[in-house]
Parts: sequence; C-alpha cells; structure tokens
Amino acid sequence: MVLLILPFVMSIKNFFSSVKPKTTVSVAAAVAGGNDAPIESPMKKQRTDDVISSGVSKPESGDYISLASMESGWRSQLQSETSKPYYKRLEQFIESERKSHTIYPPQDKIFSAFNLCPLDQVKVVIIGQDPYHGPNQAHGLAFSVQPPTPPPPSLNNIFKEINNDLKIPIPSHGNLEAWSKQGVFLLNTCLTVRKSEANSHQKHGWEDFTDAVIRVLSKKEGIVYLLWGNPAQTKCKSIDSKKNVVITCSHPSPLGAFKTNEPFMGSKCFSRCNDALIKFGKEPVDWKLK
Repeated sequence: MVLLILPFVMSIKNFFSSVKPKTTVSVAAAVAGGNDAPIESPMKKQRTDDVISSGVSKPESGDYISLASMESGWRSQLQSETSKPYYKRLEQFIESERKSHTIYPPQDKIFSAFNLCPLDQVKVVIIGQDPYHGPNQAHGLAFSVQPPTPPPPSLNNIFKEINNDLKIPIPSHGNLEAWSKQGVFLLNTCLTVRKSEANSHQKHGWEDFTDAVIRVLSKKEGIVYLLWGNPAQTKCKSIDSKKNVVITCSHPSPLGAFKTNEPFMGSKCFSRCNDALIKFGKEPVDWKLK
C-alpha cells in the first residue's frame, strides 16, 4: 500500500515545484530605483495626462508673464526684453501680487492683443492706458470688455462716434476681438492691474515693455495710428508721420470726449482711418460688431 502511494506523492511535489512564483515589485524597490520598473502614482499619471491633453500647464513661479505663448512674430522681436533688469523686476512684482491679490486680465489673456493681431498683420494701432479692473472686463485688448459686461463709458463714446461717422449701429456688447482679427492692434500701456485698484501696476515695468513694442512698430510703414489723448500721443511720439498716418484727438472718456481743440466726438477718426488704409492699398476696417 505504501509503495502505491509514494509515486503519487512524488508527482504532486514535482508539479508544485515546477510552478514559479509571480514576481512582485516592492514600493521600496521602486523608490530606490535599480533594475525594478518604477511604480507610477495614478494621481501623477492623471496630472501628466491632463497636461498632455490640454497642452497647457499651470504657470510656475516667474512664468506668469513669459512670452512663450505670444505670437511668434511678436515674440521674436520682444523676447530679448525678458532678460533685461526691468523685466526681471516686473516678473518679481507680478509674482508677489498674484500671491495676495486678484490680477486682471487672466494670465492666458495678458498678451491677447499680440496673439489676435500678429505683427505682420498690424495696420491700425490704438493705444489705451490701464486694463479695466472689474470682474469679467479686461481680456488683454485696450477698451474691450468680455460679454455680458456692458460697454464702459469710454467704449460707449467710441461706438457713438462710429455711429455718427459711419452710420454703423451701436452694438449690444463691447468685445473688440473682431477688430483685432482685422489688424487693429489694441495695446494698453500697462498690461495688468490689481482688482478694484486702477493704475496699481503702473511704474513697475510694463511701460518699458510697451515702449519696446512701439519701437518694433516704428520700424514698419503704412500703419494708421489712432492716438486718443496726450498719454497715447506721447507714447507714440517716435512714429514717423511721413511713413505712416497719425490721427490725434482727445480721449473718448466722458471727461475729455468733447474737450480740447481736437475733441474725440466729431473727429471722424474711423472714416479717416479707412481712407488712409485705402491709400496705403490695404483693406479698410469693418468697424461693425456682430
């Protein structure tokens, strides 16, 4: 009987000894490295997938006003500004501001004027001063606001003058992106502002940067400059009026739209702008907003 059982026991033993144990990767080995494959955290993988799918990652310290996302023509002309001391100080100031305050416009809208109006397509330049400092207003274009925010007083006066000048109906919104896409460069002197505090980012470096922008534009010819008010006219004093057309008048703000020897209201600056563009052999701007 014992002799009959013995071969059976030996066969079972041989069977189990032939089965190799499954290799496991320890967390300690994964952390330490070595030949074991590392274990990737599901949360880390999800964050990586999010970045890949969106193409955008959260800006790191010092990257908040990086020119990486700026239209390539503009970036090639302005990238050198970011290595200058004033821009380094501006980066530090913005980084400090965003830690304790809300900044307008949103980070992805700061350079909208450049991205919506590439350098090689600029044919009209309009200069503003400070971004709007209320919620859902500023989005990187001078004088423009995001719907459903109603047009502020200065923009209302702009629409009134267009209506008086070209008989174009006054629009129900104040988003001027359609102008930018036709080559109207809507540049503010300062590109950011603290929530509810007008002029709060003045004299921290943006003026130097936008001066550099004007120097880039001054190399071009056949551009119409609509310069409303003394600050805009001073900003663009280097523009050669023999190679470009410079149209000046007061600011469209209710405080100055009817004042000075060149009042904004009644200036017909929009039809004059289009007449100049036609003489330059360029398409006139369709100022109508849909």
